[in-house]
Amino acid sequence: MNLDLYKHIYLIGIGGIGMSALARYFNARGKHVCGYDKVQSALCKELESEGIKIHYSEGIEHIPQAIKDATYNEILVIYTPAIPANNPELDYFREKGFKLHKRAEVLGMISSQSYTIAVAGTHGKTTTSAILAHILYNAGKQSTAFLGGISRNYNTNLLLAEKGNILIVEADEYDRSFLQLKPDVAIITSVDADHLDIYEDKEDLHKTFKQFASQIKQKGVLLVEESIAIDFPTPEDGAKLSYSALSKADYYAENIRVKEGKMLFDMTALDILPGMTYEKKQEDLEFILPGVHNVSNAVAASAVACYLGLSCENIMQGLSTFEGINRRFDVHINSKELVYVDDYAHHPEEVNATINAAKQLFPEREITVVFQPHLFSRTQDFAQEFADSLSLADQLILLEIYPAREEPIEGVNAKMLLDLCTNPKKETCSKEELLEVLAGEKLDVLLTLGAGDIGALVQPIKHMLN
Repeated sequence: MNLDLYKHIYLIGIGGIGMSALARYFNARGKHVCGYDKVQSALCKELESEGIKIHYSEGIEHIPQAIKDATYNEILVIYTPAIPANNPELDYFREKGFKLHKRAEVLGMISSQSYTIAVAGTHGKTTTSAILAHILYNAGKQSTAFLGGISRNYNTNLLLAEKGNILIVEADEYDRSFLQLKPDVAIITSVDADHLDIYEDKEDLHKTFKQFASQIKQKGVLLVEESIAIDFPTPEDGAKLSYSALSKADYYAENIRVKEGKMLFDMTALDILPGMTYEKKQEDLEFILPGVHNVSNAVAASAVACYLGLSCENIMQGLSTFEGINRRFDVHINSKELVYVDDYAHHPEEVNATINAAKQLFPEREITVVFQPHLFSRTQDFAQEFADSLSLADQLILLEIYPAREEPIEGVNAKMLLDLCTNPKKETCSKEELLEVLAGEKLDVLLTLGAGDIGALVQPIKHMLN
């Protein structure tokens, strides 16, 4: 399908992190872009400031006339799976005979015309993609990158290359979306059980990741985190390599330490691909995001950067100037008296990694965690795992579950999860009461965690603490 033939791009659920990047992409290509979303988020306001028209009332009468007048071969209608199936706008376009495309399908169409690097995994996709995109940009080797978060270096979730044909995309396992991609290079960061509302079980998830790996193009490269115990296929006439921040691998980090609030580590390459020029060991790489899991993400991005021909100096400079991503260990206050960090962590492994990173960065300090569980199904499926991770905090405040696309499940709530946690001090709290509760606490290190609307509380909390 030739995307250049479309005059109008209409996005249903335009304010999502992935959908908004598509809106920006088509807007930059001179298309007439508009759409619908339920809430006027900060991202929606940014899109509107870029000239994209958005309406927030559900109903076909709000669809712009130019869209209603367009023929099916002039308009591309894109929707997010987060939109309910009975949305009246979806029904309207179906009845009119339009072919509706999921976001992942359109990303697949864009990637089919590019040299594609796809980053897959249940955690680490956004950070790894953003690090790699920044290393390339910093070295003058541009790429177009669709990111699942806002890069602090560029204040956007879309980087557009003025030249070159490299595309970096996050290969999202939700709804099996990543099966739309046939990449030249793929990274697999983690394959922990998740989205069990989509997958039958862990084995089904693993099988689908193997299918994704089998779609890498001939002469392509697959880079897999060393601890993943899955026998992925090697790309035809290509290579399968490993990386790690915990043990020896084809690319691995060691001598990991914290100095002046930054991570320092050494990286060794045991297996160099034919034709590559690269020093076997780099020492004292400097990186701003804390935690072994983030060092692992940095190693993966560095390995692909060196495969693309970047020098040791390019990689060191790229890592040291990377500023991070909004809501990925986002440090808002950092003083001897008080630290405030916000993070998107919404899976037990992510919660565990974020709390441990805080302990590593701020040793011997009291850690208070405010957590908003995301999805009833995920909370039910991983209740004990969440409890084990959250119990690492000295104090825990649980908000009610953010439902997103789901209906409530009887007996699954914040109180149920709190009862499983073993923190010496713990309580549930409503969003409306949170500021008052925090104001009454003697806080040392505060973490707010979750993928729901807890992000909207960050600035009010920061303002109150300051």
